[in-house]
Amino acid sequence: MGGERIGGMSEYCAIIQGGMGVGVSDWRLARTVSAAGHLGVVSGTALDQVLARRLQQGDPDGHMRRALEAFPFPAMAGRIREAYFIEGGKADRTPYRSIPLLVKDNPRELAELCIVANFVEVFLAREGHGNPVGINYLEKIQTAILPSMYGAMLAGVGYVIMGAGIPLKIPGVLDAYAQHRAAEYPLHVAGALEGDDTMMRFNPAEYAEFELPALERPRFLAIVSSNTLAITMTKKANGRVDGLVIETQIAGGHNAPPRGKMQLNALGEPIYGERDAVDIEKLCDLGVPFWLAGGYGSAEKLREARALGAAGVQVGTAFAFSDESGLKKEYKRELLEMVVAGRASVFTDPLASPTGFPFKVARLEGTASEEDVYESRPRICNLGYLRQAYRTPEGGIGYRCASEPLSIYLSKGGHAEETAGRKCVCNGLFANLGLGQVLNGDRAEPGLVTAGDDLTTLGQFLRPGATGYSALDVIAELERGLFPQEVLLVNGEGAAQELPQTVGA
Repeated sequence: MGGERIGGMSEYCAIIQGGMGVGVSDWRLARTVSAAGHLGVVSGTALDQVLARRLQQGDPDGHMRRALEAFPFPAMAGRIREAYFIEGGKADRTPYRSIPLLVKDNPRELAELCIVANFVEVFLAREGHGNPVGINYLEKIQTAILPSMYGAMLAGVGYVIMGAGIPLKIPGVLDAYAQHRAAEYPLHVAGALEGDDTMMRFNPAEYAEFELPALERPRFLAIVSSNTLAITMTKKANGRVDGLVIETQIAGGHNAPPRGKMQLNALGEPIYGERDAVDIEKLCDLGVPFWLAGGYGSAEKLREARALGAAGVQVGTAFAFSDESGLKKEYKRELLEMVVAGRASVFTDPLASPTGFPFKVARLEGTASEEDVYESRPRICNLGYLRQAYRTPEGGIGYRCASEPLSIYLSKGGHAEETAGRKCVCNGLFANLGLGQVLNGDRAEPGLVTAGDDLTTLGQFLRPGATGYSALDVIAELERGLFPQEVLLVNGEGAAQELPQTVGA
């Protein structure tokens, strides 16, 4: 992610836009950020469903179909269009078509949907500029990893960023896909025994309609939350790790749990202590560039991060509420109004996510952040991205989710106490985009908005009288941190000088 070397500082791009939620960091946001000279990142989470639902809405602007026409294998793209596109869009009260849930050995039609969907998102994010674009994946969603990553590489993705796990085997996958070779990735299966086949496999040759030239291997950045994990990734990965994103518990979405026994404060949030702190000096000794994330969404924090030796910062929440993000306009408007009024708050819920990781939720009326709203929703798991794979008594692989109906979860060997407080994060995140499922013709899934603790600071990007801001407003404010404070003062009045643009490479 090279850029101009400014003032003797790091040659790497200073701002990474975080890959957030399902479709919040969509192609529009990533394209805007990358075109401005920093690293725009699309969320790779559940893109199979995202594309399918956009097509079922009729693709009113034609962007999905334009990207499908650019896909290198036209027959595969045609099958996706034929299966999901609805001219004029489905009726509002009509449910979206159900898609098979991801499993260890996905059926061909689901693998193709993952390939094409990831291509589409990256292709659109790369249009109109020559700077790199990244894609963010959750290691927890393992069953989608292999076909999804190949699709992103077919579109020329420049960076793969992954957190929510320990992705030691991802560099090897990238190396293999660059040559269109088969790759494999281990699936974590609870209760698996030695000798069980828990390896997922994907061979690009089985999907190619003709031979392609070698692909450029994207750079790989691992998201970690501790020095131990940083060392593990740089020393034990099965290929090159090009950098690290160091994410603190202030960041939005899923957080790493505290080290040691879980303890809660008076509000019911996890308590983090000294054992959870990161020694930045030791990070500098690893010899790879790193970016600091979680509470670094300001010029001052960017300046601080670079002074500590970081290449820059990853910023999520500020971009999540910008005009270009995929989050519903109503949610952005309501929460920004709450920010201005001093009423915005974020709760780190230790139980909400079926993954068992703490999950940050913005409190917003009418969403699943309110218990009465969520409890009115029947328990159902019909998307399954956060399901846990487990060994069945017969030696096969089953899948269970702590937010599915209790009787079903118990029948799969789960325990009742594991279901307490769990929420259907998957459906909530789709509802955040206006892509929520409709059941029985009248019940719409409630949203579940996630944000980092610095949600309350977003007023810094709002101009006087404005009710919203753009991603370029965020970039302009953050770029003030690329220079020492004294350089930014003119005549002692605090007027900022015009800053040269940093250009990703």
